[in-house]
Amino acid sequence: MVSFIKVEGNIVAGVFEQRLTRFSASVRIKGRIVECFLPNPGRMLELLAYGTEVILNEASGGERKTSYDLIGVYYKGQRISLDSRVPNKLVLEALKNKDLPEFLEHTSIKPEHSYGHTRFDFLLSNEHEFCLLEVKSCTLVKNGVALFPDAKTKRGSRHVRHLLKARNEGYRACILFMIQRTDAYVFAPNDEADPEFGRILRHAAARGVEVYAYCSEFVGDRIILKRKIKVDLQR
Repeated sequence: MVSFIKVEGNIVAGVFEQRLTRFSASVRIKGRIVECFLPNPGRMLELLAYGTEVILNEASGGERKTSYDLIGVYYKGQRISLDSRVPNKLVLEALKNKDLPEFLEHTSIKPEHSYGHTRFDFLLSNEHEFCLLEVKSCTLVKNGVALFPDAKTKRGSRHVRHLLKARNEGYRACILFMIQRTDAYVFAPNDEADPEFGRILRHAAARGVEVYAYCSEFVGDRIILKRKIKVDLQR
């Protein structure tokens, strides 16, 4: 696999202080505490602990209220991307580069496609078939098992329901979980956090919705697609 995305801008080291809101946190940079944008609404309690070394991207322009994005964390010897915008960008590159064998036959790639009242990440197509593809960011891993979600997700359940609806109407329908770390060997729904999501995902998979999982690695200023991992919906 050769697909990657590059982190643009200046990468800065910091130390995590506390979560402020779903999308903001305070960090310490060279002894100064500043507020930063956190592009991930997940809980990430095991990753964002006080005193943890974090990775920031210096940002400016527009109507920003903060000067930094909190994009990663150091955890048990690895760098983990926390940016929930990354998986879509990485999957787009992988689709263009033909690095996802499940989708090689699709020659057209359309990001951000609306189906009914739901927007999916991609519509893939060829002269024979339309395929809806939804991508989810996953940062939680326990004992080698990647788990999604880490908090209740009505939006995630709605996406799966509408994928099943599309499947019943003749579309190919797929969901891909991008695990933004390399210490997972299998993916499973997180029933402890959201049993409804696990139930609807299993129900949809049994009726033809395809479920895939890949992991990525944060190296230098690049986030690289690494490998496909097993999906186990019965754990």
